[in-house]
Amino acid sequence: MSEEKMTENTDEDLQENMENTDVDVDLSEDSELLEKNEELSKQLDSANDKYLRLCAEYDNYRKRTAKEKTETYGNATAKCVGDILPVLDSFERAIDAECTDESFKNGMQMIYNQFIEALKKIGVEEMKALGEEFDPNIHNAIKQEENESFGENTVCEVFQKGYMLGDRVIRHAVVAVAN
Repeated sequence: MSEEKMTENTDEDLQENMENTDVDVDLSEDSELLEKNEELSKQLDSANDKYLRLCAEYDNYRKRTAKEKTETYGNATAKCVGDILPVLDSFERAIDAECTDESFKNGMQMIYNQFIEALKKIGVEEMKALGEEFDPNIHNAIKQEENESFGENTVCEVFQKGYMLGDRVIRHAVVAVAN
């Protein structure tokens, strides 16, 4: 019970002290606090601006590196396929050559078909050239011919097939163009 009295007395004492105390408001302290508040607000805005710029820079970096990674993969694939294409040309010449052994020729044709399917799986496609309009972006013209069966500026003969990986030319088609 004595503790309750002490608590009551202490609360009463505090209230009396607060009532008896004159509070003087110093306006100079308020203006200093306002200035300090404004300064801290400016620093916070500056830090937020730096943070947002850093986030945007990081996002751009992430996108740029992802794009470079994709391009690097495409370039490596195109180079590898470009190095293999002469082997494909040799297979085509071997299949077109005369052969008395029919089982050998069928075996070569099966290997060739397997090779073509493997290239298709990675996205390599043969360009259509014969009968198409000449396009210097995908065709390499080495000869012009007078040929009435084809229209003007049309590919009339293909000397070497061209190949594309997606929209990228791996090897231009070597062609003759009709006048």
